[in-house]
Amino acid sequence: MKLLMIYCNRFAFNPVSKTLDDFPEINEGGEYENVLVAFIQTEAEDMESAKAVETKLVKNLKWAAKKNGTNSVVLHSFAHLSESKAEPHFTKQLFDAAEKRMKNAGYLCSQTPFGYFLDIDVKAPGISQARIFKSF
Repeated sequence: MKLLMIYCNRFAFNPVSKTLDDFPEINEGGEYENVLVAFIQTEAEDMESAKAVETKLVKNLKWAAKKNGTNSVVLHSFAHLSESKAEPHFTKQLFDAAEKRMKNAGYLCSQTPFGYFLDIDVKAPGISQARIFKSF
């Protein structure tokens, strides 16, 4: 897994084009303030150890959110961090499981529309803990 976490003063998105037919139609965008946005790429090898990858993802999200003083997290599929890609349905299941665990731990957690290219607007402060990259 490749995980790029960016703390944003403001993060907004609008769906532009659907790229995966198997997923629901979504036309509405979203906007968040003071949020940790996780740009996530699941890799083919992640499918072999799904539970361990899920646990590492949640642990890193909690750590980075605390580091940036927020309890709000957005999960965003970003298949541009590696050449290796997991199956889309595996990735969506992993996102759903991670979102559930984050919510159960008291975090506000949501996802951008899965299977879409999005217009995104990112406003992030120029501080070191606002940008964190992990590979596991």
